[in-house]
Amino acid sequence: MGKTLAYKILENHLVAGDLTPGEEITIKIDQTLTQDSTGTMVYLQLEAMDVDKVQTELSVAYIDHNTLQTGFENADDHAFIKSVAQRHGVLFSKPGNGICHQLHLENYGKPGKTLLGSDSHTPTGGGLGMIAIGAGGLDVAVAMAKGTYSLTAPKVVKVELKGSLNPWTSAKDVILYVLRQLSVKGGVGKIVEYTGEGVKSLSVTDRATITNMGAELGATTSVFPSDENTKAYLKSQGREADYTPLAADADAVYDQELIVDLNELTPLAAQPHSPDNVDTVANIGEIKVDQVAIGSCTNSSYTDLMKVAAILKGKKVHPDVSLVISPGSSKILTKMAENGALADIIASGARIIENACGPCIGMGQSPKSGAVSLRTFNRNFKGRSGTLDADVYLVSPETAAISAITGVLTDGSKTGQELPQIADTDFAFNDNFIVYPKGTNTENTPVAMGPNIKPFPRNTALPETVTATVTLHAGDNITTDDIMPSDSRLLPYRSNIPHLSNYCFEKVDSEFSGRCKEAGSCAIIGGDNYGQGSSREHAALAPLYLGVKFVLAKSFARIHRSNLINSGIMPLVFENPADYDDFKLGDKLVIENAPEQVTKDIIEVKNEETGKVYKAVPNFSDLERNMILRGGKINLIKGE
Repeated sequence: MGKTLAYKILENHLVAGDLTPGEEITIKIDQTLTQDSTGTMVYLQLEAMDVDKVQTELSVAYIDHNTLQTGFENADDHAFIKSVAQRHGVLFSKPGNGICHQLHLENYGKPGKTLLGSDSHTPTGGGLGMIAIGAGGLDVAVAMAKGTYSLTAPKVVKVELKGSLNPWTSAKDVILYVLRQLSVKGGVGKIVEYTGEGVKSLSVTDRATITNMGAELGATTSVFPSDENTKAYLKSQGREADYTPLAADADAVYDQELIVDLNELTPLAAQPHSPDNVDTVANIGEIKVDQVAIGSCTNSSYTDLMKVAAILKGKKVHPDVSLVISPGSSKILTKMAENGALADIIASGARIIENACGPCIGMGQSPKSGAVSLRTFNRNFKGRSGTLDADVYLVSPETAAISAITGVLTDGSKTGQELPQIADTDFAFNDNFIVYPKGTNTENTPVAMGPNIKPFPRNTALPETVTATVTLHAGDNITTDDIMPSDSRLLPYRSNIPHLSNYCFEKVDSEFSGRCKEAGSCAIIGGDNYGQGSSREHAALAPLYLGVKFVLAKSFARIHRSNLINSGIMPLVFENPADYDDFKLGDKLVIENAPEQVTKDIIEVKNEETGKVYKAVPNFSDLERNMILRGGKINLIKGE
């Protein structure tokens, strides 16, 4: 029986466990990345573990999220991250260098390596043939400290690509099609592996678009083979020596299969307010557009933006449209300045904004009230743009650019305009935005700790009896944006959990925080796919600070479930999903003999208001059970 590519790489990095779907394994981590929205907490946690030097081959701290400096807070965070990077042997990427995933693809990603990142879109590295996994900040801190990461061995889904893309369809349309077929929870507990003849027609940046947005499937990661296209890309970046050919065995066996005929794809769009709410642009129709935003870690590559420049050249952005473009890296911006493409874009009436995440995370460029915004991003959750009543559609760069000209959602294949083929180009080496560590010296390298940086909250060991008041009854597909909003107003406080906690769940229930403070000990009732979206562990740390003891839901998204356990909060699943309807705000819940029950297959939760006892499934591995008993991962590591 042949092996999948995913399992070949995992097997090569296996440290402990049985590499069988559903079993807990520990793998060696070669590289890590952090970004500044999650990074301050990562490095506070790394400091708490008393580590001298990171144990990975390479770790990089990127500054790409909190770059809008309207006060001292963001700049203080950057200074803190830089100082800790110097202490522990971590590379530091300065603001303006670009978006972490695009930069890592360009400069550091290597086929066959493992990468763990404190950002849910770390699977971008799968476009280079890496096993690249997004995780909570504490998991990344531990990976830097110990060089390992533990996870449940995933199943592997084969997506076979046939044919090749027609003009005006792109890699973005491929992943939108896969999302329509599998849904935002269809990849939970799985790795998505792309195979077939159609793979050869996709560049590495095309593949990276697909693996990047594979995070929206809930997948552990996505991966492409490493082939001649991979070699050509690495050569263009001056890194041909990093190339290694990798592929699945011809007789590899998969747990699930999906076939995508690239020839049959047409331009697609994800409609509000979910990445899997997908239809063809033609079916959606020519809706009026107010804003177009092109960029993000999904679609800010050189080839993406050169296509945009070609579409805009000699044209004029529609008078009713605001078009903003954010290149993915300083290399890309420099090349476009040199070849004249940047001038073509500016001449059309577009605005160029910083090489950063920007509007994708609500950091500026919020659309007007009631607007329709077309974005080449990866998420269109309600309110994520910073405007609660905006309708955000996710589209390809080609669809975004042509729609910016026409003023309505437009299928470019219907316009008769020719779209040139854009090839990758060679890039000159430039590390002027990188600060290298000068060795490691934790004693003589001080930490720059600004007044906004507060200690992360720590839980305590699990008591004999857990009592909690229901302070939220949430619906399906609650996102980490819902739990802990991320926008220009709150991002400066990512290192200040006490302040952030005041805004926890504010877009779902503005009284949640106050209700928790009054109750003291709290429980949340959730629906399906609770905690989907970003890897931000603030969505666990803020509830921890507010006294949340457990979340009882129909199902959980992978990263958020791990973050809850890392914080010592129990994620419990209804044995009978219909029980969800029995609960109401203010119900008093009790788990008796909690430490003993955590070791069982079923945990009993009693509602003292009704006297009824409910069965919940913990599904804890041995490691997870120990973390819950100790009150979180840090406590377990430190033996507290």
